[in-house]
Amino acid sequence: MSPRRSYDQYCSAARALDVVGDRWTLLIVRELLAGPRRYTDLHADLPGVSTDVLASRLKDMERDGLAGRRRLPPPGAAYVYELTGRGRELLPVLQALGVWGQAELGERRPTDAVRAHWFALPLLRALEGAGAGVVDVRLEEGDFHLRVGAEEGSVYGDGPAPGEPDARLTLDGETCTALARGEVRLLDAVRDGRIAVDGDGTLAKALREG
Repeated sequence: MSPRRSYDQYCSAARALDVVGDRWTLLIVRELLAGPRRYTDLHADLPGVSTDVLASRLKDMERDGLAGRRRLPPPGAAYVYELTGRGRELLPVLQALGVWGQAELGERRPTDAVRAHWFALPLLRALEGAGAGVVDVRLEEGDFHLRVGAEEGSVYGDGPAPGEPDARLTLDGETCTALARGEVRLLDAVRDGRIAVDGDGTLAKALREG
């Protein structure tokens, strides 16, 4: 494990960048916000990262108290990485970066990779103020679920949520991209028929009536 580099500046922003400023670290946090992940799953959902760099960043995150590693009980018996409470506190940091980066998103380039769950954080932002609950999201790129308002644990996950969700959203990639760019409000997209909302939960009703 390499020693942590430092800006050697007595400034909280500089100290934060000492910990999370290396390339890939915050994107690993983005992936671990989905809950415990195996190394192979992390590597698959971080296209472009080398195995050596990913292993190094995960070790750094363990050292700095952002993530931990544990072995799943049989029959899984695999090691998984997961965020600590300190690591999960980076959620609003990633959300703020996402808002700032909306102007940088532009059109999708032919070389750009995409995963359905990368839209999870923009949708969480769009759902702020609508209430708390579990939301299934269906996109052309794949399905995932959100835990809106969750104060601990995972904030999203691949596939439908276990159990009955509070709402189900169905939308196309164009609408989801517009939400991610900040070009349309979620409630406006629901009202215009660009997002279908199903379910009998309080959150579904709030979205339909909003």
